[in-house]
Amino acid sequence: MSREIVLDTETTGFDPRTGDRLIEVGCIEIMDLLPTGRTFHRFVNPERLIPPDATRVHGITDDKVRDAPKFAEIVVDLMDFIGDAPVIAHNAQFDRNFIDHECGRCGQALLHENRWIDTLQLAQKRWPGMPNSLDALCKRYKVSLADRSFHGALIDARLLAEVYLELRGGKERVLDLSSRRESQAAAAHAAAGGYQPRPRPLTPRIHPEEAEAHRAFLLATLKDRSLWAGYGLEVIEPAPEP
Repeated sequence: MSREIVLDTETTGFDPRTGDRLIEVGCIEIMDLLPTGRTFHRFVNPERLIPPDATRVHGITDDKVRDAPKFAEIVVDLMDFIGDAPVIAHNAQFDRNFIDHECGRCGQALLHENRWIDTLQLAQKRWPGMPNSLDALCKRYKVSLADRSFHGALIDARLLAEVYLELRGGKERVLDLSSRRESQAAAAHAAAGGYQPRPRPLTPRIHPEEAEAHRAFLLATLKDRSLWAGYGLEVIEPAPEP
């Protein structure tokens, strides 16, 4: 089974090299492109003030994260949740820059760049020349944005998980997996003896005259009558008259 982690972050700004910090991280676990229900979500104390422009985007205020743990206090739990799975993010370089910066500050080993999957790049290949923001993709794939009034790490990770499913083949792939599993289950059932003769055979509903007419038709029409013999119908030439 293929395990992947969909990740999103919220930050105080755009660039950790100029002093911006991570203030929220949310992760969704998916298995074979289907959410498992397992999530990871933490607010993080950025150890600095949050600019008003950033708060207008994600709604996170200084008061909300004042008592939150620092990144060094949640990094072990975050990395345990991610494990060795690939990490899916939209415009992944942005999230990776902040995760790497925070990991570097507390001496945590970085996630290798080969483990990051950028859904923005996937969307640009699928929809070249079109808007490919997360919001635009949600509208294109009819993923509801009704529950989101602000950007948030966990809710955006949930939205991205649905978009990622569509980018990788969408609901048709899910239906294909479902039908394949049903077929395998049916085959296993049959192999295990799921189809057996009726314990009480059905009473024949054909009249003797109809049976005789059918037998006469087969005698006059068919040269090879082995097919009907396989169904237990004996088609025998009538004995010649003396």
